[in-house]
Amino acid sequence: MQLTKVIHYPSLKTVLMVEEVLKKAHNLLTREELKHKLPKKIMHQTLNLILEYLEDSGKILDGRKGILWIYNPSPKLNIAVKEGIEL
Repeated sequence: MQLTKVIHYPSLKTVLMVEEVLKKAHNLLTREELKHKLPKKIMHQTLNLILEYLEDSGKILDGRKGILWIYNPSPKLNIAVKEGIEL
């Protein structure tokens, strides 16, 4: 995480709201598209903080073209990756 002064930390409810929108999206979303899909308005800095957390925890990829949900909690997938088995 970057060491910048945070004005407002997001609540768990806000983090879960952003996660839910990203999970349901089937394509890349820009920050602006994500903001429009959220049921409530969110400060830009707060959104950036949430996205940084989600990326650090391995749930999203945040690139130049947009944001994509990548987290898959499948136990079969985890075993396959650990053992190197092709599905």
